[in-house]
Amino acid sequence: MEAATRPPGADERKDVPRAKNSLDHSLDEKNDSEQALTSDLISAGSEHLQRQLGGKEIQLLAVGGAIGTSLFVQMGASLPKGGPAGLFLGFIVYGTVVWSVNQCFAEMVTYLPIASPFIRLGGFWVDDAWGFAMGWNYFFLMAFNIPYEITAVNVLLTYWTDKIPVVAVVFICFVLYAGLNGLAVRYFGTAEFYLAMFKVFLMLGLICYTFVTMVGGNPEHWAYGFTYWKNPGSFVEHLAPGNTGRFLGFVSCVIQGSFTMVGPEFISMTAGEAENPRKLMHRAFTSFVWRLLVFFLGGALCVGIVIPYNDPLLLKYINGTESGTGAASPYVISMVNFGIKGLPSLVNALILTSILSCGNNVVYSAIRTLHGLAVDGKAPAIFAKCNGFGIPVYSVIAALAFCFLSLLQLGNASATVLDWLV
Repeated sequence: MEAATRPPGADERKDVPRAKNSLDHSLDEKNDSEQALTSDLISAGSEHLQRQLGGKEIQLLAVGGAIGTSLFVQMGASLPKGGPAGLFLGFIVYGTVVWSVNQCFAEMVTYLPIASPFIRLGGFWVDDAWGFAMGWNYFFLMAFNIPYEITAVNVLLTYWTDKIPVVAVVFICFVLYAGLNGLAVRYFGTAEFYLAMFKVFLMLGLICYTFVTMVGGNPEHWAYGFTYWKNPGSFVEHLAPGNTGRFLGFVSCVIQGSFTMVGPEFISMTAGEAENPRKLMHRAFTSFVWRLLVFFLGGALCVGIVIPYNDPLLLKYINGTESGTGAASPYVISMVNFGIKGLPSLVNALILTSILSCGNNVVYSAIRTLHGLAVDGKAPAIFAKCNGFGIPVYSVIAALAFCFLSLLQLGNASATVLDWLV
């Protein structure tokens, strides 16, 4: 009875191999491509880059690239547009986008930890045209961030004096970035590890400063709390009156969040030089969620607490009319308003080191992006060549050339040039 119910020819067909259709052939080609892509990258380094970055360096490199000028200085420029509530909500909204991107990066980069992964994988899994466009777009984004960071260094230096020549600042930054990015990547990672530690302590210290001063721990013994959310207000009418203006202010803060809240792409750029990429990449992407909450959302909340959006010194900085625009950081402005002595200079100096570190990360990302494009044939092949230390020297030269765009400060105010580069 059981045999009668079986379909005819079942015994004959069970050992007969099924003919492959077009989908099977496509999958086979995809698997072959993946094997070719990863065959010499997972263990020995990628395209002559050398796997010398350990876990602690990768963790702090991600922090170093994410925390910089925008978090300490430029965020204050959005406060008069959206108000404290608009700024905080704008960063929350864009934070959900960054969190989603981080989760996607974590899966793809851990699976294929190659050089310039999110750029090259875009061309591999979507389309070559997509990878080409995204790669060059990201390279120019990083390249134009280099003069942005150098300009921010000059802005911070004017807190003490405005007599330092712009050319001298540009030259010193150029030499510093060239030296750090011309070394073997393990030395670069070690230097960036210690620079990034300053950033972590600085941001945690500023969050503590905000809490202590808002509950009355300031020279005036004024427990101001969320006073500035009531007077002058939580939202700003930006470009239009009423609710439309408040919404536009919120949107402007979301846009600022897109420039400030970075990190997953910086983490992915280290995949081609990580010692144990599939283990270390997973840890780095997982820990990014906590950095997102503490540094970015916490920073947006603190900025709206420590100063009002109509603070005169802040507005002078934004308009470029303040001669010593080094007080551009909202935290430094708050300390000056309270008459705190010494601390503003210390904080400004630490912010200066964090900006130098962020600029160093930007140079690193620009170099690795151009190298990855060249490896895939989307940029001239000369940019893929590395020296004996695994450094793509021609990509280093191309990225450092963008340093000289910061000489635009010679004809305009530093704050104006910062806005241009944003």
